[in-house]
Amino acid sequence: MSDARELIESIRTELKPLHEKIISHRYVAAVENAEVSRESLAVFAVQQYHVIASDLRSIAMLLARHGDRPSRPFLLNILQGENNAFEALTKFARELGISDEAAHGSEPIPGAFAYSAFLAWLGMYGSDAEMAGALSLNFAAWGINCGRMSAALKGSYGLKPDAVAFFDLFANLPPSGDAAVAVIQGGLDRGVPAAVIARAARMLQSYELMYWDAMAHTAAV
Repeated sequence: MSDARELIESIRTELKPLHEKIISHRYVAAVENAEVSRESLAVFAVQQYHVIASDLRSIAMLLARHGDRPSRPFLLNILQGENNAFEALTKFARELGISDEAAHGSEPIPGAFAYSAFLAWLGMYGSDAEMAGALSLNFAAWGINCGRMSAALKGSYGLKPDAVAFFDLFANLPPSGDAAVAVIQGGLDRGVPAAVIARAARMLQSYELMYWDAMAHTAAV
């Protein structure tokens, strides 16, 4: 398959069952029903601290490796978005009584960090096309869940909009659309196998589900 749009649609169809499991996850439903304690929400916050801190490095690494290609604007945009998310995350963490020092000193949960471990692998060994395919498909599910969590945290937990800006940032991400397609097409044109791009998306989406499973396990929901 040499057309990026056809490849994306093929991957989206393949990953639909995973997508549905993520956007209907019991953890998000538990937050909506105010069944997750503030202590467990704090676990979510510190795990995202580890995720975003790692992802920033991974995307920067890929940018360093592929920055001379047309994918540079796409990767820079992703990097800036992650940086904005990291700054917004500190507001959520502080609302839950977590200092920057406490977040830094906390331990990542393996099941929650697996997503970032794979993204680090992509940053070191993968192509810009693999990263674009994986993130563009993954952000759709993550964004839906972030939107639901934002509404629940404001409605059921009484958090102010500024405290949930982290979730709103991802919930309101503009679709990567043509930018991601161009990066994927560039990869296909220079010989990156379509199967490898599909594998990256499948792996990252599977690790995304593991993250939510880990959060549900720690919250006992």
